[in-house]
Amino acid sequence: MPTDYLLKTEATAYSFEDLQRDGIIVWDGVSNPAAVKNLREMQPGTRLVIYETGDRKNAVGTASVVSVDASNPRNPVVKIKAGKTLRKPITLAEIKANKLFADSPLVRQGRLSVVPLTAAQYKFLTGD
Repeated sequence: MPTDYLLKTEATAYSFEDLQRDGIIVWDGVSNPAAVKNLREMQPGTRLVIYETGDRKNAVGTASVVSVDASNPRNPVVKIKAGKTLRKPITLAEIKANKLFADSPLVRQGRLSVVPLTAAQYKFLTGD
């Protein structure tokens, strides 16, 4: 069963609104080995949650993986497509307060930029 993922972005550098404007982009700039491993494991159709860091610290929207080229294991090329804005942004405080995230790298490894999500975590964040 495919895993869903949460992708973090600094809103002042590239916001979810930028992704919606651009439509399809290559998700790059990831260097942490665990995050790169998570990118390599993605497949077309993988569901994504976009989380804005910095001043906002909210899950704000959805996206999906269009294609993955993992031929270079240190720099996989993952194209993503913008989805919808969440009905309500989910704050980091709300995430940390939910037992679903007790063992999540989102809470335990705060600097990890590509975080796997369970189906239940995805549902909590998106309402889907």
